[in-house]
Amino acid sequence: MKVAFYTLGCKVNQNETGALAQLFYENGFEPAQEDETADVYIVNSCTVTSGGDKKSRQWLRRAKRLNPDAVMVLMGCFPQAFPEQAAAVEEADIITGSKARRSVLNHVLQFMQDGQRIVDIVPHTKGELFEELPMERLEGHTRAFMKIEDGCNRRCAYCVIPRARGNVRSRSEESILNELHALARSGYSEVVFSGINLSSYGLDTGTDLGEIVAKAAQVPGIRRIRLGSLEPDLMTDDMIERMARVPEVCPQFHLSLQSGCDATLRRMRRVYDTAQYTEVVRKLRAAFPNASFTTDIIVGFPGETQEDLQASVRYVQEIGFLKVHVFGYSRRFGTPAYDMPDQVDEAEKTRRVHILQTAADDVRAEVIAAMEGRPVEVLLERPVNASTFTGYTKEYVPVLICAPGHRQGDIVPAVLGAYDGMRCTASLSE
Repeated sequence: MKVAFYTLGCKVNQNETGALAQLFYENGFEPAQEDETADVYIVNSCTVTSGGDKKSRQWLRRAKRLNPDAVMVLMGCFPQAFPEQAAAVEEADIITGSKARRSVLNHVLQFMQDGQRIVDIVPHTKGELFEELPMERLEGHTRAFMKIEDGCNRRCAYCVIPRARGNVRSRSEESILNELHALARSGYSEVVFSGINLSSYGLDTGTDLGEIVAKAAQVPGIRRIRLGSLEPDLMTDDMIERMARVPEVCPQFHLSLQSGCDATLRRMRRVYDTAQYTEVVRKLRAAFPNASFTTDIIVGFPGETQEDLQASVRYVQEIGFLKVHVFGYSRRFGTPAYDMPDQVDEAEKTRRVHILQTAADDVRAEVIAAMEGRPVEVLLERPVNASTFTGYTKEYVPVLICAPGHRQGDIVPAVLGAYDGMRCTASLSE
């Protein structure tokens, strides 16, 4: 039996899909190759934007055309946040949410027996525990992604994710360390910690992110620990100081911003302003001298003016972000922002995305160009030929490097060269 997965959205979704794929393979299923039809199609949905919901439906329709007799599964955040709309997707034989993900396998097996449609969306409840989905290997990746936290306690005006994911749940220390040992045995030297609100790790268990990072670094074979998206106000002085004592921590910080305009941040119900954000950046740069910063920014939020947009442009230039993902505000039913006045039309959002993304890309070029000649360590990720690889530095600078005698997954010392608009050239150092 062949199974095909389609994943939308964040690294957490990708991690969960990888774990589910491993579960299916362990139970007799085989991965469908690109040119093969599958017996089971599973879409792990994202509902951050309405476009994500649309893509989930479109993918299921295409899969249904490829094999009308296949089992179609719609799972994840879209059904959890909008169960009635998800249940109306006629192509889906099985519909589940973002809880009890391991049950998907049993649902598929049950449907193969009786052909009865299954809608099983379990609501989130107060006090629920982190759902374990261990994974020892993610095929095709040279870095391992590990989900260590789920849920979010915040209620930002634009965000539907708390409906889809529930409140903060932290993975146990024992479970994290056990999986890290398994990943190291599988040959991974870099691990990426991910979560819906990663900075909140430990709020429900009496620990914090800094503590688990320090313990993770003690696992033999783990040479790099990279962190997913972080909330700036939760990056305490103590957490920063403890992580700075761990040389395995990659000095690349994806600090959630959402807007470089204070008025917009207030309307978004974010809990910091740009001055506080700048101070966290300053502290991280003091603790990690070669720190780089990436972020996400929403444009076209209700009430955003041209002056507000230009404030975001100036702030991106002020911070000097290595990379910015800019996207237009997506109006989500059930969020406070849905009913806010002064909604921005779609054409204007597209124009604003272009303006800010162009400015951010110019800043990226300047930041990377300033690194030329810097000694770095490169994780060799994708072979171009027998001796040349693409890869990333600890700071998350993309590189192209000739490394004869080395193989995919190695970490090599190098010196950064020129930036060509896509990546830096790099040469092996002595």
